Amino acid sequence: MKSPIDPNIIPLDQKYRDEFLGVLAHELRNPLAPLRNGLEIIRRSQSDPKIVHEALEVMDRQLQQLSGLIDGLVEASNLRQGLVELKVETLNIGSIIEESVKSIGARLAEGGPKLIFTPLAEPLLVEGDPKRIRQILVNLIENAVKYTGRDGCIEVDAHGESGEVEISVKDDGIGIPQEKLGEIFELFSKADHSLERGQDGLGLGLSIVRGLVELHGGSVEAHSVGPGAGSQFIVRLPQATSGVDSPRISEKRRVLVVDDNRDCASSLAMMLGIMGFETETAADGVEALRTAAAYRPDAIFLDIAMPKLNGYDVCKVIREQAWGKDPVVIALTGWGQNDDIERSREAGFDHHLVKPIELASLEPIVREIKAVHSA
Repeated sequence: MKSPIDPNIIPLDQKYRDEFLGVLAHELRNPLAPLRNGLEIIRRSQSDPKIVHEALEVMDRQLQQLSGLIDGLVEASNLRQGLVELKVETLNIGSIIEESVKSIGARLAEGGPKLIFTPLAEPLLVEGDPKRIRQILVNLIENAVKYTGRDGCIEVDAHGESGEVEISVKDDGIGIPQEKLGEIFELFSKADHSLERGQDGLGLGLSIVRGLVELHGGSVEAHSVGPGAGSQFIVRLPQATSGVDSPRISEKRRVLVVDDNRDCASSLAMMLGIMGFETETAADGVEALRTAAAYRPDAIFLDIAMPKLNGYDVCKVIREQAWGKDPVVIALTGWGQNDDIERSREAGFDHHLVKPIELASLEPIVREIKAVHSA
């Protein structure tokens, strides 16, 4: 299901665009400063492991911040152009809410508002893309966290009503001025532009939420009495009635990592090894085919731009083999536009990941992989 090409879904206002350019420069400079500092610290650390480790931790957080900014810009652009495609299945919305609340709650454990969700007594089913539904929920909850004090409270709830599933994210934070309620979902709009808010993003999150909700045939609205009175966001999605597919059972799995950048290949293989996989690596397309035929992996992380044979051609050859029809094949690339994703799909890839890979993007794919050749 593709989004309709409708420029009115996320209107671009000149005022917000001008403000956005200034905010973008600010948000990009913020992570660049600690990245530069980290490099200088490592140069001067005299290889002190503790200092190097702390510097790398800071740099990793800032790289995630930069990746998030870029991903948000691409997502907003794709929604505006009608280029987002949903992979629809029947979902239990209660399970996805619970996962989202737990993931954010873990980050708030050391300080932050209280996050409350009472598991639903009965399944509430919707037809939707699990990745996108989770993105909607996480954006709304993180938005509430951003504008709610450390001693505040955020309540997430869901119930069925008149053929719809209604999801509520309610906080007791700073609230929204009445004059802002009508424009809170506009691209680049933010409820609070004051310097006291510090780094509060580019103003993309809520416009992306609205675009994704409408793409699912639903609606979203914001409520607030005014400043200091908290706010509530309500998402309504069409309720489904069919059953939910059973998840795959994960077993011991083999993974082949292919990348001509040996540091990329070895570091990803190391991370997968820590997660419980057996791994092998290959450095070019020809070696990838030879290794895959002998190793018979359950999943293959495959770089696109490689010497001797590119990733698209490698994937096509693998899919032509009797043993190559079952493994999950994941594209690794620096290109993440809709055309790039479509080309990966046509070549036979199951997933398309943009470098640098974040653990949050990797974990759902890892859970999907099951052993197809392992004993």
